[in-house]
Amino acid sequence: MKQVHLRVGDDLYNELSFCSAMTEQTMQDCVREAVAYYVTDIRKKQRKIKEKQFTFIDLFAGIGGMRIAFERVGGHCVYSSEWNKYSQQTYFANFGEQPEGDITQVPAASVPDHDILVAGFPCQPFSIAGVSKKNSLGRATGFEDKTQGTLFFDVCRILKEKRPKAFMLENVKNLCSHDKGRTFKVILESLEELDYSVFYAILDGQDYVPQHRERILIVGFDRERYGRNVDFDFALSRIYPKPVMRDILDEDVDDKYTLSDKLWLYLQNYAAKHKAAGNGFGYGIAPLDGVSRTISARYYKDGSEILIEQRGKNPRRLTPRECARLQGFPDDFKIPVSDTQAYRQFGNSVVVPLMEDVAKLIIKKIVDLDTAETRELQRVVI
Repeated sequence: MKQVHLRVGDDLYNELSFCSAMTEQTMQDCVREAVAYYVTDIRKKQRKIKEKQFTFIDLFAGIGGMRIAFERVGGHCVYSSEWNKYSQQTYFANFGEQPEGDITQVPAASVPDHDILVAGFPCQPFSIAGVSKKNSLGRATGFEDKTQGTLFFDVCRILKEKRPKAFMLENVKNLCSHDKGRTFKVILESLEELDYSVFYAILDGQDYVPQHRERILIVGFDRERYGRNVDFDFALSRIYPKPVMRDILDEDVDDKYTLSDKLWLYLQNYAAKHKAAGNGFGYGIAPLDGVSRTISARYYKDGSEILIEQRGKNPRRLTPRECARLQGFPDDFKIPVSDTQAYRQFGNSVVVPLMEDVAKLIIKKIVDLDTAETRELQRVVI
């Protein structure tokens, strides 16, 4: 019998200790069973991959909103990456997989082959000093020169190494105007340089959930595989009738979500101050038969952007479960973290049904392109 020595984190050690006590087994036997189960599970997953329509990777995965969307349309996730430890906890609780940490430290060659790269990468400015100097000297610059030092660079290096059939990138609407438009210009140039046909659109989630949430989606298809005559249209199906706020609210909510007198007074005074100054800053009472403002990662601070009116009480903030629904997550989605972390996670996430609709369009296009490619090969052979 061979021996393997393992190092595990405190959380995993505590889980193993609990299992050991519950099953009345030694820690060693628990680990052996866990490894055997894991190996068997991998084999099962490999068989399931063959049954799936396509494979994808989930970069800057957050809590897995994109993963849910792409799995719903027949995809199998073969790799995920997320550096935030609390988001990793939520991801693990729902998918049974621990995302890899810092993507900047992951060699592109070690990422599994995949059909679609999915990423909600952070928005960062690019340094153009070196690029400008090279241009002045008449020397060519590439995406490595333009994007080095940003997390978008990691998207590019994986695209270059693995050459998936397509990609879908998500970001805030302001990406287009970030750094006076230079950031978005570099992004498009870099993706084009990698030989992908690129399409983008700003889409609003309020056709799927009761929230005004505009995001930019960038979709690309591999020119080396499909050629340059690829077209793509963000022709979404949308949901009718449109959902409204009362659709996502709980009937019985703990009083801890009601604003204190001190906080409610502060928000009212703050709003009055800015209204007098001629701007629109202030809290927002969400209309029950309408849509809310955009939920953000700062919602945990005071909940001021989306408050729910209460009869005979101060307004209240949304519960984490209501925030999940506001983003289109299913009710069986597990929330294993504190309210503070949950607010941050859902505020940073995506409108799941909107992403699912775009994923459907991408898959349809890939199927059409693959069919056309097969016909062309058959014609050449004949």
